[in-house]
Amino acid sequence: MNIFESLRADHDRQRELMEKLVQTHGDSGSRDQLFQLVKTELASHSAAEERCFYIPLMEDDLTQEKARHSISEHHELDELIEQLETTEYSSPGWLTVAKQLADKVHHHLNEEEHEVFQLAGKVLSEEQKQNLSGAYEKEMKAQRATAA
Repeated sequence: MNIFESLRADHDRQRELMEKLVQTHGDSGSRDQLFQLVKTELASHSAAEERCFYIPLMEDDLTQEKARHSISEHHELDELIEQLETTEYSSPGWLTVAKQLADKVHHHLNEEEHEVFQLAGKVLSEEQKQNLSGAYEKEMKAQRATAA
């Protein structure tokens, strides 16, 4: 696998989790369980992606701006997660913010896959793509273990 395939697999998982999260209702165990999973998944992915994908992209003029933009979007996702953490599950506002988070996640993933990946493909060698995938997978495993 290369880095793009590794990231896409996790992106698909995030899309699925977000779809399920916005279908939950009220102060339920399923909402809490899914939200905890979403938090862990997004935080783990952001940390691993920044270390193993965006840092190398920051070193090239062609991809530096997109890498910085994507990292700033990770922070926007963190802020929405924080809003959800401080809102009661039973509040109608919780679902509103969860939908904003889902929209932002979908936007971010689509932008990465349709813009960042194309530029990154031009600056990364085939060997780098393979090596970054291995590093990313290892970092994701470590991030998930730390969060668990």
